[in-house]
Amino acid sequence: MPMHFDNTYAHQLEGFYAPWQGDDVPEPRLLKLNTDLADELGLDSEWLSSERGVRALCGAENPDGGFPLAMAYAGHQFGNFSPQLGDGRAILVGEILSPNGKRHDLHLKGSGATPFSRGGDGKAGVGPVLREYLIGEAMHALGVPTTRALAAVSTGEQIARETPQPGAVLARVAASHIRVGTFQFFAARGEQDRIRTLADYTIARHFPDVQESASPYLELLKSVSNAQARLVSQWMLIGFVHGVMNTDNTTASGETIDYGPCAFMERYDPRTVFSSIDLQGRYAFGNQPAIAQWNLARFAETLLPLIDASEQRAIEEASAVITDFNSLYETHWLAGMRRKLGLHTAREEDLQLCNELFEALSGTERDFTRFFRGLSDCWRGHGSTCEDNSALANWHQQYVLRAGAEEVPDDERAKGMDRVNPLYIPRNHKVEEALSSALEDDLAPFEKLLKVLSTPFDERPGCESYTQPAPPGSGRYRTFCGT
Repeated sequence: MPMHFDNTYAHQLEGFYAPWQGDDVPEPRLLKLNTDLADELGLDSEWLSSERGVRALCGAENPDGGFPLAMAYAGHQFGNFSPQLGDGRAILVGEILSPNGKRHDLHLKGSGATPFSRGGDGKAGVGPVLREYLIGEAMHALGVPTTRALAAVSTGEQIARETPQPGAVLARVAASHIRVGTFQFFAARGEQDRIRTLADYTIARHFPDVQESASPYLELLKSVSNAQARLVSQWMLIGFVHGVMNTDNTTASGETIDYGPCAFMERYDPRTVFSSIDLQGRYAFGNQPAIAQWNLARFAETLLPLIDASEQRAIEEASAVITDFNSLYETHWLAGMRRKLGLHTAREEDLQLCNELFEALSGTERDFTRFFRGLSDCWRGHGSTCEDNSALANWHQQYVLRAGAEEVPDDERAKGMDRVNPLYIPRNHKVEEALSSALEDDLAPFEKLLKVLSTPFDERPGCESYTQPAPPGSGRYRTFCGT
């Protein structure tokens, strides 16, 4: 068989989805196949590139062993609860077991309308599909847990948006697509038995170590909280703005999912917002840790009856976990900041040193990525990037004293910093250039950008333009939920 399926979600969670087949499409054509990921999954790239393989990757044909379905879930969107969302333009084809025994969802985005479409056409355009492909692979290369693109397939049809766009389907892979919103769907209906079933399934799939715990559902909450604390800390360390941190985009596995109005911050500003519909800045860069905590509180609410028969005790225990999120997040973030600053030991004053750095950076117009990459130069004797600003210069003096107290050779410190501070990120203007060319059927800029982003820490001769921020006069960058 070209794909090895073991579909536990379909077989163990009846009533959690609607069986559904993707739309047939007039002219499916493979735009890009992720052969490295295919190899990791033990899939035959030659078969995936064949006519039947391409039809399977866009949902037009069900591969042997697949069990296509549209998943049910609810969610808080910009703080407002919608009791029924679900896969409105996607299907879960099935679960693939890779050669190392790991389980991966194969999910198709843009495969057509489903029972959860709420009046939408269920389609996706070439631009948004390739954008998610790019950003997801960039995040993977940066070491951030993420869904990944297996393939992008054009459908040969035009879809109606503000202007007609060529249609496409993204075949993506994830540890699972279980979301906070999945639990909320059944909690809103008072279906406590199904919440228990879903919780047991999530524990078995993602956190089997807690199965024998005396309080497995409290441990589930702790595990998901820790996974999200680690994930969001990684976003903050690279300047990533998700843009739509709804509870239906908060995974139990701790992976980044749904690259809609996301983008990477260039000039450091905690108020950075890219999404055209986030008018109040709810999901601004600096708000992301607090929003993650808020989302986890909504998750905790669904688990309360499972945590303890006494509602008061359940609330107390769950509240303690949610409160502890701040310290979990700070621990992950501070460990990452020490690596970015080349600090090899932990000291009590490090948190203050890091906070003072961001206070000094505010309002300086410094490029976030270039600033941190350039910090290693001072350990190579190339001078400081902070000398032209008094606040940064004062901070840099403290930093050099703190780092100098460690017996670490300067060159070793610099090399370590360069291994965690990327040189290349998906610069917004470069992404747009690649997508504009792709819409003209020229994938060369997309391929070049994808190659550069695959090794974000290693300098590539001739790729200097990929390290530069948007040209002056480019204006504010805006993203849209369909992008």
